[in-house]
Amino acid sequence: MSRTYQTTGIILKGMPFQEADRLVTLLSPEYGLIRAIVPGARKQKSSLRGRCELFVVNRLLIAKGRSLDKITQAETLESYPGLSKNLGKLAAAQYLAELVLNFALDDLPQEEVFALLNEHLRRLERMSVAESLYSYLAQAVFHLLAIAGIGPQVHYCCLTQEDLTPNFSEPNWCVGFSFDAGGIINLEVKNKETQDPNSLVFPVINHKLKAPTLALLQHLNQSSLPYPGKILPASILDSDFAVPWSELEYILRNYAQYHLGRSFRSVTLIDNLPEAEF
Repeated sequence: MSRTYQTTGIILKGMPFQEADRLVTLLSPEYGLIRAIVPGARKQKSSLRGRCELFVVNRLLIAKGRSLDKITQAETLESYPGLSKNLGKLAAAQYLAELVLNFALDDLPQEEVFALLNEHLRRLERMSVAESLYSYLAQAVFHLLAIAGIGPQVHYCCLTQEDLTPNFSEPNWCVGFSFDAGGIINLEVKNKETQDPNSLVFPVINHKLKAPTLALLQHLNQSSLPYPGKILPASILDSDFAVPWSELEYILRNYAQYHLGRSFRSVTLIDNLPEAEF
């Protein structure tokens, strides 16, 4: 068996290792998550120095090791320099990387995850300052959760499997969102539960979503970012209406942390950024 192999990989995490090396975790479409040493990467004149930075995509030659593999050659194919020029975008990218690190697998192909992560990093880098980072994050997290097999159910009640359509005519209308149940819940079921002793056990409701929030959530599965003006009725799109992107991001973030059993450290930076960054 060959002691070396070639793959493409994007750097998701890195830290100093020993005197001049760097330990990186990368995502490969062929081999999933790989932890490897980059020898001499912290030396000023190292040819690998810039190639082992976060979010750089390389064509790699890797030597197998007993505990850790070793990157011996790297040819940069793509990078996202615009992310490091904007603190909000960089924090968002680190958040997505941390999410992927928590569900991607070792030693198994992760082609869809690799392609999807790169696509959303490109979108983050190219988005204009007038757009909301929370909107891009909400859709990216939704897509990544779906590909991980833990995406929330957003079109049907998790208890009754009945279709749930946003009701814009009632200002106080809302649905529940339950982490444990795996998505949205028709809150009217709870009223029936109190009258029927044989009804389903009602789950804990972690959030309540009004009609605009549910409508946007139900369109996050689209390939492109949903445009509120084409989804929401004109009657609510007045000067006082704020598109609930930050609410959606917060819900999906907490849902992801619940199902992965981990808190994301990168969201601390996001939560403490000036509002102008988002």
